[in-house]
Amino acid sequence: MIEARLRLVWPGFSLEVDERLPAAGVTVLFGHSGSGKTTLLRCIAGLEQAADGFLTFKGEVWQDARTWVPPHRRPLGYVFQEASLFPHLTVLGNLRYGRDRSRRRHREGDSRNERVSLDQAIELLGIGHLLDRKPGRLSGGERQRVGIARALAVNPRVLLMDEPLAALDLPRKQEILPYLERLHEQLAIPVVYVSHSSDEVARLADHLVVMDAGSVLASGALSDVLSRLDLPIRLGEETGVVIEGRIVERDARWHLVRVSWGGEGVWVRDPGGADGRTVRVRILARDVSLARERTQGSSILNILPARVIGMGDDEHPALTLAKLTVDGAVLLARLTRRSCAELGLMPGRPIWIQIKAVALL
Repeated sequence: MIEARLRLVWPGFSLEVDERLPAAGVTVLFGHSGSGKTTLLRCIAGLEQAADGFLTFKGEVWQDARTWVPPHRRPLGYVFQEASLFPHLTVLGNLRYGRDRSRRRHREGDSRNERVSLDQAIELLGIGHLLDRKPGRLSGGERQRVGIARALAVNPRVLLMDEPLAALDLPRKQEILPYLERLHEQLAIPVVYVSHSSDEVARLADHLVVMDAGSVLASGALSDVLSRLDLPIRLGEETGVVIEGRIVERDARWHLVRVSWGGEGVWVRDPGGADGRTVRVRILARDVSLARERTQGSSILNILPARVIGMGDDEHPALTLAKLTVDGAVLLARLTRRSCAELGLMPGRPIWIQIKAVALL
């Protein structure tokens, strides 16, 4: 675990956190600008020192009343919003600098195993064809991929990422996200990732920490936190859940696959990969419609039996949120209060949900 009990006070802002974060998978610190997520990340890195703080990583004390481990002695890699590469070095030179820095940091005879080799970092980020170029000849997306590879080159035990896609336009973000997913799937290094993008949360997070005004509002497994109805941070059109399931059936003629959890499942566009592969499906509340009875002759492919387990307010006064369970998975539906009244929705009521396959990714 990463155990953080930190208190930091500045004029007009204070950070007060008491959290235990998993030292595995991807933990996303999520919230609006000014919520304290970057400050918390910098405290973990040692770039900010909380006057009142206790911080451990897998039982190793980085800060307490008697101990302060400076940033350069913490076994971490840090990815900033800007790649900040050395302009006079080639891509390979930048990567070698990171690896040499790691070797200097640890005394002669340190028996630690390399978690990521330089060649592996180059392959994972797809930058082998860029090694002889200098940063001035790279696109924004390429520079950030090199920056991530350099952070891996220091052989970190934990990778910290501070909104690494924030400075990029949408096409460059879409270029980098598959590489981040590869890191998620193929590396055992824990990642703490700062973001205010619900799309990045859906694609990358295993554990989600929701922050506001320097405090943690919610912390837990991604699906559990996304389905909560009591959080003051609302995502509006982006409200929804992420379900993990396996590809159990493929319709090659229509380029669709069925992703199943338990006994139920949904048809989605074929993402490629072998049958049996585990994938995530993001289901937005706005794309879930409800009916008292199963409909016939509809273009909607996904029609599933569900049960209402909760009702919550939406940020718009005309709308409401219904929390539903489908064979153990939790979904949300966003609908008008008028529709809610006409359907007689209440906890315990059986209902049919309808989800267009074209809406799912």
